[in-house]
Amino acid sequence: MKSMTGYGEAACERKGVKILLQVRSLNHRSLDVQVRVPREYLALEEAIRQKIRERIRRGRVEVFLSRSTTKGSQRAIELDEELAGQFVRALREAQRRFHLKGELSLALLGSRPELFRLRELEVDGRGEAPLVLKAVGTALRNLEQSRRREGRNLRRDMESQIRELARVCARLEREAKFISERLKEAWLQSPETGASPERATAAEGALKGDIHEEVVRLRSHVAELTRTLRSQEPAGKRIEFLLQEAQRELNTIGAKAPQLAVSRLVVDGKERVEKVREQAQNVE
Repeated sequence: MKSMTGYGEAACERKGVKILLQVRSLNHRSLDVQVRVPREYLALEEAIRQKIRERIRRGRVEVFLSRSTTKGSQRAIELDEELAGQFVRALREAQRRFHLKGELSLALLGSRPELFRLRELEVDGRGEAPLVLKAVGTALRNLEQSRRREGRNLRRDMESQIRELARVCARLEREAKFISERLKEAWLQSPETGASPERATAAEGALKGDIHEEVVRLRSHVAELTRTLRSQEPAGKRIEFLLQEAQRELNTIGAKAPQLAVSRLVVDGKERVEKVREQAQNVE
C-alpha cells in the first residue's frame, strides 16, 4: 500500500551539464501530472509524463526540473555589426564634414554598450534526453519509497480501525440473534397467533433476524477490507467502495433495529468507517 503524498529528488551530471529534478505528489481522486521544465526541454515533456504514468496510478504529481552548467556562462556577447557600422560611418562623416582630427579606435566602440547584445547559447535538449530521463527515474524511485513509508503508517491505522469494526460486527451478530428470538417469542405468544409447528416454522422464517442479512453483508465487507489492505495493488478506490457499502448496511441496521444496544453499535461502527475513510483518501 502506498500513500498519495510523498517527495523525491535526483541530481544527475554529465559533460558539465547538471540536472536537478524534484517531484512531489499530493492527494487527488485520479492521476493529474503537472510538469515544469525549461524551454529547452519542452520536447521531453511527454516522455516525462509517460515515465510517471508507468509508476503512479493516482494522485497529483508535480515535477520541477532545472538545468545548470559548469562550463561557464550560458550567454554570449555579440557585436551588432549593422549598428556598429552605422556608428563608424556616422563618425567618419562627422570627421570629414567638420574637419575633425583623431583616429577611430576600439576603445571608442567599447564605450558604447548599445553596440553589443547578449545571446543565449543554444541547448541540445534532445541530446540531453538520456540525462533528463535518468534523473526522472531516480526521483520517482525516491518518491515511491517515500509513499511506501507513509502507506505503511496509513495501513496500520486503518487495520486498527477495521479490527474494531469487526468487533462491532460480532456484537451486532449477537444482537441480531437476540432480537430474532425475542420477536419470534412475542409473535408466538400473541393472542392472535396459534402455536402449531407450522406457525412456528413460518414465524421463524418471517422473523429470522430482522437485521441478520445486513449483518452478514457487513461482515463480508469487513473481511474484504482486511484482504484489500494486504494487497500490493493500488487499493484506494476499492477501499472507498467497500466503506460505502459498509455504511449502507449500518444505516439499514439502525433503521430496522432501533433498540438502544443496536443503535450504540451502529454509531460506533459509523465512527470506525469514517476514520478509515479519512485515511483512505490518502491512499493510492
